[in-house]
Amino acid sequence: MGLRRWTSAATGPAGEDRAEFWTGAVPYANPWPDNWSVSVDLQQLAGPLTNPTLLFFLLGVLARFVRSDLEIPSGSVKFISLYLLFSIGFNGGQELAHSGLDATIARCLALGVGLAAVIPLYVFFLLRGRLGVQNAAAVAAAYGSVSAVTFVAATGFLEAREIAFGGHMVATMALMESPAIIVGVMLLLRFDREGGERTSLRDVLHHSLTNGSVLALLGSLLIGAVADAKQAAGIRPFTTDIFKGFLAVFLLEMGMVTAARISALRSYGPWPFVAALVLPLANGCAAALASAWATSAVGDRFMFAVLAASASYIAVPAAMRLAAPKADPGLYIPMALGLTFPLNITLGMPLYLALVENGP
Repeated sequence: MGLRRWTSAATGPAGEDRAEFWTGAVPYANPWPDNWSVSVDLQQLAGPLTNPTLLFFLLGVLARFVRSDLEIPSGSVKFISLYLLFSIGFNGGQELAHSGLDATIARCLALGVGLAAVIPLYVFFLLRGRLGVQNAAAVAAAYGSVSAVTFVAATGFLEAREIAFGGHMVATMALMESPAIIVGVMLLLRFDREGGERTSLRDVLHHSLTNGSVLALLGSLLIGAVADAKQAAGIRPFTTDIFKGFLAVFLLEMGMVTAARISALRSYGPWPFVAALVLPLANGCAAALASAWATSAVGDRFMFAVLAASASYIAVPAAMRLAAPKADPGLYIPMALGLTFPLNITLGMPLYLALVENGP
């Protein structure tokens, strides 16, 4: 019997939704919603494992484990990371300019900020007794904030399946960066009894908003929104055509960094491993369901799940070095980069997409 695959809903002659299925190579239609049932998309689950960008990530992990001298110059890595942020922001700004601001976009922005504020709260109280106040605050901020690299990987995941998402999701990602940092610092100021000199909330907020990655993303988003469409088409080969190639090289570097830092978690026992694997799946699945309040677009809801499931290992560590100097970067950076990031790009994304497509 052939593999059965559920695809995105199509519209019939009378406007009703229907689902298309394939058994072997012969298509047949199943009317919606008669006798509808959720089927597992085995091709969708296996797809990321053959994605070239993911394979480059695994190559980086392998290179570190076999102690290869493979290395990407640090200057090149910084350039590639800035390029990826620029490309995402610019294209998102173009899409945002075309779509305009309506009630759906406003709900999406509000939901993003709400998720970024709520997730750090429960993560902090869940881990405070096991990791200490400063470490728990840093981990909470990391998991409430977002990973631009995971967002980049998610765009490639959707492109491979020809699923579109709104440009306003780029703005949503940018808005989700700072609230989690602010909440983390507020929790630290409220519950840290050790005293000592700490950076003010105002300084941390300024640093989080002017962080290089945040500024590059917001700036390119604004440029894309105001740029003339015809003039923007002239740089399309740079902003779009070479995107996946740069992403593959960047994930190669991320694989090597991940393998190098994962061993630092062992000194903290099992809890960081459990948290880094359970929290993203819980957050992503919850956001996939909650996003139905804001939008019905599959691509947008999937992006909400990815953003909620991701953890920051760039902006948050930079801010926490100021706000929580006693927090151990050897804890929250490997959790976010060494465990949560690989989990999301291998198992998480297919799960979130299946939940969005087949769920309520």
